[in-house]
Amino acid sequence: MKIYTKAGDAGQTYLASGIRVPKTDGRVELYGTCDELNSFIGMALTHCKLKDQKFTEVLTGIQHLLFEIGSELAGYIPKGETGSILKEEDIHLLEQEIDRLTESLTPLKYFVLPGGTELASSLHIARTVSRRLERDVMRYIESGGNVSGSVRIYLNRLSDYFFTAARYANHSEGMPETSWKSRTKP
Repeated sequence: MKIYTKAGDAGQTYLASGIRVPKTDGRVELYGTCDELNSFIGMALTHCKLKDQKFTEVLTGIQHLLFEIGSELAGYIPKGETGSILKEEDIHLLEQEIDRLTESLTPLKYFVLPGGTELASSLHIARTVSRRLERDVMRYIESGGNVSGSVRIYLNRLSDYFFTAARYANHSEGMPETSWKSRTKP
C-alpha cells in the first residue's frame, strides 16, 4: 500500500464516516489539532528520563486516547456503540494522576512561566495545544457541530494535567520554577 493516494490533491479528504469534505472542514481542523497535540506528547516522551514509570504510562495512555478522540472527531463510531469512546473512568484516571503528581509539589502562590527542562517545556507546549483544541471544539459546537460531552470534559482536564505534569517534571529533575513577576508592581 502506498502512503500517498492523491485523493487529497484537489483540497478534499474523507472523514472516518466516509463523507468527503474540504480540508478546511471543522472536523478536519479538530482532528488535525488533536494529532498535533499527540505529536507534542511524543516529543515529551523522548525527553522523559524520570524514574516514575506511572508517569510514562499515563502519558502513553493519553496518546492512545487522543488517537481515539481524533478518530471520533473525524466521525468514526465503532459498530454497536453510541456516544463517545471516552468513559467517565478515563476522566477520573486523569484527575487521580493530577492529584498524585500534585502531592510532591509545593502549593502554587504565583503564576509559573513555561519552561525548565526539555520534558517540562514539551509538556507546556502540549498544555497550550490542548487548550487550543478545547477552544476549537467549543467553536465547532457553537457553529452547530456535535462533540460528545466526555471529550469536552477530558480536554479541559488534559490541560490541567499537562500543567501539573510540567511542574512535576521540573521538580523531579531539580529544576526550579520561574515565577512570573509583574513589571507594573514594585
